[in-house]
Amino acid sequence: MPTEHQPVKTELKEKLATESKNMLSEHEEHSYHDVRTLLSWHAPGRPFKRHAKEYFINIFLIMTAVEVIIFLFHEYTLMLVVLSLVFLAFSLALVPPHIFYYKITSEGIRIEDNVFIWEELYDFYFAKHNGIDVVKIGTKAYIPGELTIILGEITSQQIKTALLPYLPFREYVRPTFTQKAGDWLEKNFPLERPNANI
Repeated sequence: MPTEHQPVKTELKEKLATESKNMLSEHEEHSYHDVRTLLSWHAPGRPFKRHAKEYFINIFLIMTAVEVIIFLFHEYTLMLVVLSLVFLAFSLALVPPHIFYYKITSEGIRIEDNVFIWEELYDFYFAKHNGIDVVKIGTKAYIPGELTIILGEITSQQIKTALLPYLPFREYVRPTFTQKAGDWLEKNFPLERPNANI
């Protein structure tokens, strides 16, 4: 049997349904229209430098010497590891990287189909790899740990302007022991002459 409270309940339900629809549409509009593209560009996926034959010959000679020493100690598994690392080094040195699409938005950073929101990122600084300018962005997660993005046609000042509202900038980053050792080896025992013909 209908009571006088039924129309009130029906009106209340309709009002709540309308309000929830309005809130949902406002949220959708807010989330879609608030995402602004601050910077976008195309650049290679990793730093790449073409090497002369001398580079590959020297790597092969070093690998042969190391493999002989390891063979004398009967460490056959380690021999396979060294061989795999040399194969990887040859592959990275011979095959040029693909061109990636980079985009910095108000939500985060997009690299091709991968999106990193600002809450996942830590800080940034600039560096050089093989004479190529890159920006390194630290991630809070252990993997990948650090994003290396090539600037390409974009200047470091443009990147800095886009990132500073969201991430702190490190002007100087102390090199690790591994980086220092690598730089020392590259300086004192180069695998190719600086002006070698490619």
